Formats: sequence, C-alpha cells, structure tokens
Amino acid sequence: MTQILKIGTRGSELALWQARHVAALIEKTSGVKSELTIIKTSGDMILDRPLSDVGGKGLFVKEIEEALLSRQVDLAVHSMKDVPAEMPEGLILGVTMEREDPRDVFVSIHYPSLRKLPTGAKLGTSSLRRVSQVRRIRPDLVIVPVRGNVGTRLRKLEEGQVDALLLAGAGMKRLGLEHKITEWLLVSDLLPAIGQGALGLEYRESDTITSSIASRLFHSDTHIAVSAERGVLKSLAGGCQLPVAAYATVKRSGWVQLEARVMSLSGDRMLTEKVTGPSEEAMELGLAIGQTLLEKGGKEILDEIRLGS
Repeated sequence: MTQILKIGTRGSELALWQARHVAALIEKTSGVKSELTIIKTSGDMILDRPLSDVGGKGLFVKEIEEALLSRQVDLAVHSMKDVPAEMPEGLILGVTMEREDPRDVFVSIHYPSLRKLPTGAKLGTSSLRRVSQVRRIRPDLVIVPVRGNVGTRLRKLEEGQVDALLLAGAGMKRLGLEHKITEWLLVSDLLPAIGQGALGLEYRESDTITSSIASRLFHSDTHIAVSAERGVLKSLAGGCQLPVAAYATVKRSGWVQLEARVMSLSGDRMLTEKVTGPSEEAMELGLAIGQTLLEKGGKEILDEIRLGS
C-alpha cells in the first residue's frame, strides 16, 4: 500500500495521543504511514451543559463517523466508552485494542483519598455513573460538574475550583500524568464505564484494505470483555449517558466474568448483577444481564432519570 492512511481524530490532547499511538503501531506492524485529520465534534464544542442534557457521549463520534462515510478519512480511533451501542450503516467497529487499566482515579492536591475528603468538600465530575456511586460512599460531598479535557479539569483543581477530581486512570497514564494520581479506586466502589480503558478502531465495512491493516492491532481478550459490556449497554441505554456501569474480565479457562450496575442519581438505589459464561457468548451474556437488571427495577430507575432530564 503506497497511499497514506487517513486517521480521523478529535483534537484533544488525549485523543491526539491515542491517534498517534495507533499510527505508530500501524507503521510498525504493516509499514503503512498515516496522517491525522482533526475533526471537531459536537461534544467538544458544547462544554456548558452536561452530556446527558445534549445527547450523550455519541456526540464525540458523530462528526468523525460522517467523515468516514464521506471518505474524508479511512480510520477512526475512539475511546470505547464514548461509542454508542448502535453503529451507523456502512461502518464497523472492527478492532478492539488491548485495554489499559480501566479503573477510575481520585486526584487531589491536599487530600490523600476519597474517603478522607472533609465533609462538604467539592468533588469535580460530570459523569452520572461516578456521581451515583460516589454518593453511596460519600453522600456529604458537594458534586461540581466539570467538563473539558484532562488538562482543563486539572487546572480547575489547581485553581481551587474543586478540592478533588474523579478521572479515568487510563487517560492519566496515556498522557504521562500518572504521578498526579492520588488514589486508584476499587472496582467494587466505582464500577468502570462500559469499555473504559479500551480503544476501538472504526472504518467502512467495505474497506478491506483498512480492515486488513487494522486487524493486526486486534486484542482478543479485550474484544471479548468489551463485547460483554457493550451487550449491557445495548440492553440498558443505547448511546445515552445514564448511571450504568459494567466491567468484564476474561478467565484463562475460556470464560468471561461480568458485573453490571444500574443506579439512581441520588445513589440510594443500586442494582447489581454478576454472571459468568463462555467467552464466545460474551455479547449474549451482556444482553441477558442487562435485561435482568431492567426486570428487577432498572427500567423504573432509568425511566425516572430520562423523564427528569
């Protein structure tokens, strides 16, 4: 292949790191050079309102997918936690890359841990999933909505607008900011977002050349785990930003273990289900556990949130 592979990406520091990382791996594994096309998404432009008020995390991929369909770019690099359950016709999320640490982290200048924040401290996060789970642990904290890229959020912490932040550990590690992490949070306390820490590669279904190149970055265990989690997403929320979480791990025996949660915004209600099943049925396990959560009260919780938003 003599042509340059065009990679579509958002312009944030983290998105650019991810796209450059993929470009370097593609050149290493296939000898193909890439160029980046920066695409401004609706999610990057609307910063004054929570994502749940303006259409959810799908706003971070919509314009990039339009560029794929119009052949302006050949490949898109996404954080899997930003990708809605349903894909546009003609596109395929064909490759899931090896996952980084999926846990959330606590970042603070003055306080050593989430549990040691003083009563009334201001905790910055705009994730409904994080808000719901934190309120079960620390209902006495003041939640401050914080949007923007990692650098913007860290500046708000340094300026004293918040006392602490909750962020994805994967993004901090990728940006070389691991030294700023105060505490890695337990999955049992804050179950991660669906797909958190994993990168996905999207391209046109008919583009066999890009498919062949991208396939060399495929990571089987991550694909299985994220498929299970996205099955939950498909059952529960589609592309909406709602307080749902799921995390799967693949066992050496060929089985996948999945935990999923649905929570009220106040944190007073939390439904949790766990299941273990064969890896080849990962998506079906996710769909089934999502349906179980809906039947056990999750539908009422999510309907209340949708009607109130």
